This record gives sequence, C-alpha cells and structure tokens, in this order.
Amino acid sequence: MEARVTTSGNPIGFFSRGFRPFFLGAAALAGLAVPLWVLVFTGHLNLPGAFASPEWHAHEMIFGYTGAVLAGFSLTAVPNWTGRLPLAGRPLAALFALWLLGRLAMALTPAVGIVTAGVLDGLFLLVLAGCLLREIIAGRNIRNLPIAGLVGALGIANVFWHVSLATEWDVVPAQRAALAVIAVLIALIGGRVTPSFTHNWLMKTGREATMPGIGWIDKIAIALAAASMAAWAVVPEANWTGAMLLAASAALGLRLSRWRGWQTASEPLVLILHIGYLWLAVAFALLGAAALAPDLIGSAAALHGLSAGAIGTMTLAVMTRATLGHTGAPLTADRMTLAIYILVTAGAVVRVLAGVFAQHYSTGVMVGGFLWSSAFVLFVLNYGPRLVRIVMPSAASGSGH
Repeated sequence: MEARVTTSGNPIGFFSRGFRPFFLGAAALAGLAVPLWVLVFTGHLNLPGAFASPEWHAHEMIFGYTGAVLAGFSLTAVPNWTGRLPLAGRPLAALFALWLLGRLAMALTPAVGIVTAGVLDGLFLLVLAGCLLREIIAGRNIRNLPIAGLVGALGIANVFWHVSLATEWDVVPAQRAALAVIAVLIALIGGRVTPSFTHNWLMKTGREATMPGIGWIDKIAIALAAASMAAWAVVPEANWTGAMLLAASAALGLRLSRWRGWQTASEPLVLILHIGYLWLAVAFALLGAAALAPDLIGSAAALHGLSAGAIGTMTLAVMTRATLGHTGAPLTADRMTLAIYILVTAGAVVRVLAGVFAQHYSTGVMVGGFLWSSAFVLFVLNYGPRLVRIVMPSAASGSGH
C-alpha cells in the first residue's frame, strides 16, 4: 500500500482525504471482526482474550467501525461545508494511526489491561470531534455544529463504556447511548444526502426533480427521533418509550416517502440511500415493538434492525458513493457494488429474523453474519484499489458529498 504525502502544498495519495484510510479501515474491520465473532459465538472457533467477548463485538461495531466511517465522511465533507483545506498528510495519518491503536488495544485488552485499552481507544472519537469543531468554527459553518456535537457525544459514550467495563458496571447503557447518537446522525445526515443525491440523479436523467424543502414534517421527524432515542437510551422497556419510538418511525417513514425513491430503482447507487433510511424507520418500529410487546419482538432483533440494517446499509451507501465521487469514477453502481448492497440487505434481514425465530437463532446469526460481512469484504476488493491509488487531487471530481 502506497501512502505518499508531500511536505508542502497538497498531499497526494492514501492520506490526501479522510475517506481513503477510514473507509478502507472500517470495511476491513467489519469484514474480519464479524466472521470471527460469529465463529466464536457458534462454537466453531476458539479464540483467547477479547475476541471471545460479546462486549468486544458490540464495541468494535459501534465505536470502531461506525467511528471510522464517521471520520471518513466528516473529514471529507468538512472542506465542502467550510471552504477550508481538508485534514490531510501527516495529521490525517496520525489520526488514522490513533484509530488503529484503539483497535489493537481492544483486541489485546487482556495483555495491556482494561484501563490502558480504555485510554488508547477512548481518545480517537474525542480528537475527531475536536478536529471537526475547530474546522466548523474556523469556517463559520455554524449549521454543522450539531454534527461535531454528536460525534463528541459518541466519544463520551465510548468513555462511559470503558468506565463501565473497568468498574464492572453494565456496559449496555453506554452501548444504547451510542446507538441513539448514531441513529440521530443518520436521521440528520441521511436526511440531507438522500433527497440531494436523488434530486441530482433525477435532473441528470431529465425527470422532474423538485424536492420538498425542510418543512414541519422534517422537523417533527427529527425531533421525535431525537426524543425517542433519548428515552430509549435511559428507559428502553417503558411503554411510553415504545409509543414514542413508533411515532418517530411513522414520521421518518412519511419524511422518506416525500423523496420519490421509487423513481430511482434503475440506479442502485441512489436507491440504496432510500433503503438505508427505510431501515432507520423500520428499526424505530422494531425498537418500539420490543418495548410494547417483548414476547413478540425480542431486543436482539430490534437492535440489529438498527445496527446491521440502518447503520450497515447507510454507511455502505455513503462509502461507495463518496469513494466513486472523490476518485473521479462515474456515479453509477457496477455489478460488484450491486452485490454489496444485496449482501448487506440480506444479511441484515436474516440477522433480524434470527432474533424473532429463537429456534433458529444460531443458524440465523451465522448466515446473517457471513452475508453481512461479505458485503464489506467485497467493498475492500472492489473499492480498495481506488482508495489506495495515488492520484493528484485535481483528478477527483469531488462530487461525493
């Protein structure tokens, strides 16, 4: 892997933009960690230390994988938001090294100790939030301050997770808090990119492309999503929490219906954004149903509707599009990309169903996990060469965000 940077002017190559190292790192982590965990969980593989821990699996998917995707997206989008130069070269390499150090520390927790692993891993998201805050303030881009704030909140949830582990508290509340933050981020960011990219594609194909502006439906949907996620993070089993989650699901679904996703069926690169946002509405509904009717919908099914479904699908949608757009490739899905979308969707569906049909749980976990992780293996194979290839910055179209 080449990672050449210049000492003056614009860096080139692997550390020229945040999406390159972080998207590749995130996909490699998801493609490797999930199969390892599935094999350990089903008794087909015996691994020592952290790999055999369900806490390690949850942490690496929530904070390791999603944190890397957030870094890749936000560090690449911030220059478009602020008009400032991107974080690149040695500073970007140092930030990526900090993320890698966190993954290594988490894998070697029994050797390095819980406290050391917590310190090393806990730094990354807080440093990322600081970088975003600095750029947004310097660029006077106040509109995007909530994004930096939510990344910071995710970093605090990660610290809370490590403190809980070190003090032998339950880490599940920290995981719920983190998932709540990520769900709100998807509602916000997905609510920007999905109608925007749909509008661009409809214009390109010569169709009516008018999209509704931000109105009361959008504001109510975001407010309900944030409020219901806050309630779920604290009192997930309360009936009123379930009712709020169902109301948020309906509002998010109504919001999605206004973006004319049915007209994008011929372009999977756009359609997958709608599917990802649909997963978000479905996840809220599953979480609400789990609170109101736990005997019908288990918490595992609901949680994986959010994690494997909404987070997995929307992050892959963003990673594929941004990689194509910022490496000068046509903004259209090839067969491998279509296979990626089919695998992540199928894996999420099977994983959710595994939580519903308890008699087939282990089989569902294995099949769903391998389908889902295969999508990320294909991403590494298909998009990895684009991510590591050295090109001058002017060769990238910059149309990924």
